[in-house]
Amino acid sequence: MSPFALTRTLPADATAAALRTDVSAGLTAEPKWLPPKWFYDARGSELFEEITRLPEYYPTRTEREILAVRAQEIAAAIDARTLVELGSGSSEKTRLLLDALPKLQAYVPVDVSASALELAGHALLAERPELSVHALVADFQQVLALPDTPGPRLLVFLGGTIGNLLPDERAHFLASVRSLLAPGDALLLGTDLVKYEQTLVAAYDDAAGVTAEFNKNVLSVLNRELGADFHPADFDHVARWNPEHEWIEMRLRARAALTAKIPALDLAVSFEAGEEVRTEVSAKFRRAGVSAELAAAGLTLRHWWTDSADRFALSLATLQGAPTP
Repeated sequence: MSPFALTRTLPADATAAALRTDVSAGLTAEPKWLPPKWFYDARGSELFEEITRLPEYYPTRTEREILAVRAQEIAAAIDARTLVELGSGSSEKTRLLLDALPKLQAYVPVDVSASALELAGHALLAERPELSVHALVADFQQVLALPDTPGPRLLVFLGGTIGNLLPDERAHFLASVRSLLAPGDALLLGTDLVKYEQTLVAAYDDAAGVTAEFNKNVLSVLNRELGADFHPADFDHVARWNPEHEWIEMRLRARAALTAKIPALDLAVSFEAGEEVRTEVSAKFRRAGVSAELAAAGLTLRHWWTDSADRFALSLATLQGAPTP
């Protein structure tokens, strides 16, 4: 394998087609919704990076804390020669794992953004020229075909991103992950934990208003990509805790009755005053729930690591029936 390779499994027009499908389905539903993945254009990614540095937003730094403290234990639990990262982005936190895996030969970052993969991949190769980087342009919620790399493989899904999936979507995702694993492989999963409501809501409704701008950015994406005429100032950012489902919901609430036109879909979307569109769910977890969801997908929870304040967890799982690492 060459030091850097990039494989595209998404057709060139896949993103545009998915956006049209999601917006058409979500904004004609009752109640209205949009998937959170459409936050992340260039501006949205910049805003999220800013969010990760806010005092209220603990998940990024607490997960990094766990990795910094436990990377050697994780490496000892699985002698990985390949690291596969789903939703890799900048691969920043992953460097803590790469440094801890002495026998690592290949890194397989998976992301929908080819430019992000190329940037991160070449940066890693500048630091680790001995590493083979096989970047995969793909949607981790779709069926993946991983490159032929040496095992054992450690598949990582960090950032608590699994919480953005609804329960049925999580079940489907974990089943697809299980299909990628062979005996000796493992899944390292990052999950945000249930905690005080005040702490959770503050993390998604910061005092500086950065998350509000991030939430409203999805409207700018629709304006640019679909010719829509949304005015972000017509909507308020809402973050609320749903105790029944134990997740945070981010919503956009119309300040007054309005109609937005989306020419690319030949669609006009009407909002009543106070009507909301859900833009994100961010589920929070407990150890028993994580273990049960893994088990339902044919995986066994082997290790559980949290930060010093039990705000976030990393769990290591292997195939059911596989020897304990």
